[in-house]
Amino acid sequence: MSGAKRVAYLGPPGTFGEEAALRYAPESELLPFPSHAAVAAAVESGMADVGVVAIENSLNGSVAETLDILIHDTTLQIIDELLLPIVHNLVVKPGTRADRIRVIYSHPQALGQCRQFLERCFPNAQLEAALSTAHAVELALKHDHDAAAIATVRAAELAGAEVLARSIQDARNNVTRFVVLGTERRPPTGFDRTSIAFTFADDRPGLLASVLNEFAARSINCTKLESRPTKAVFGEYVFLIDFEGHQDDPPCRDVLDAIRPKCAMLKVFGSYPRWRG
Repeated sequence: MSGAKRVAYLGPPGTFGEEAALRYAPESELLPFPSHAAVAAAVESGMADVGVVAIENSLNGSVAETLDILIHDTTLQIIDELLLPIVHNLVVKPGTRADRIRVIYSHPQALGQCRQFLERCFPNAQLEAALSTAHAVELALKHDHDAAAIATVRAAELAGAEVLARSIQDARNNVTRFVVLGTERRPPTGFDRTSIAFTFADDRPGLLASVLNEFAARSINCTKLESRPTKAVFGEYVFLIDFEGHQDDPPCRDVLDAIRPKCAMLKVFGSYPRWRG
C-alpha cells in the first residue's frame, strides 16, 4: 500500500498504532515513538519517511493531540488515511483474578471506549491513563496481581500477559481513523478527501455560514466539521472541515480561493485518497 521504507507510529510495539502502520506498509521498517508529536517530529527531521497517527474514533470523536499538531506544530501533509477496527481486551499478569483488580491502566481513548464495561464490571477500580495501550500492559505487570490493562492481544503476547476478557469495547463498530503524514503533496486520484483548518479575524453572525455556503454553491460535500480552541484567547476557535475532492480539482481550488479572503488563517492539511476498505 505504501512505498515508504521507514514508518513512524505511536509505540511501543503492540499498540493500535503499530497495527495501523503494519496494514499501511507491511514491508517497511516500523519505528515506535512515545507520542504523536514525536511521530511528526521524526518525519520532519528525516528519521522516518512517513508517520501514522490516530485522528478520529467512531465512539470518542477526534484525537485532540493530533488535531493540535496539525493546526499549530507542523507543515507535514496528510497523504493517506485508513480505518482500523478496534478490539479492546482486559489484560492481566498471569494468575490475576477479576475480583482482585483495583486499578486499570490504558490510553485515555481506550478507557473511554470501554466505559460501560468498566462501570458494570469494575465500578470501584481506579482508572489510570497510560501513554499507550502497550505501555498500560507494562504498568499492570509491575503490580502484584491487583492491576489490569486495556490493550491488544498482541500487546499481551509480547509482554507475556494473560487476556482475562476479550472484546470489551462498548460498541462492536468501534473504528479508529488513522492518517499518514508525509512531506510531499499527493496528486489527485479521482477519489480524494481534503482537510483544512481556518480562523476568522472577528466574531460576528454569519461568518461560518458564509464559508459553508461556498461549498454548497459548488456541490462539494463536507464530511466533517468541528472546532478546536486557538490556544490564544478564550472563546476563539479554529474550525476544521473535511470535504470530498482534491485541492487541485477545479471546484475545490475555486472554493479555497473563495473562502481564503474570509479567513484570518487558512491551512490545508492535505488532499489524499479516501479509504476504500
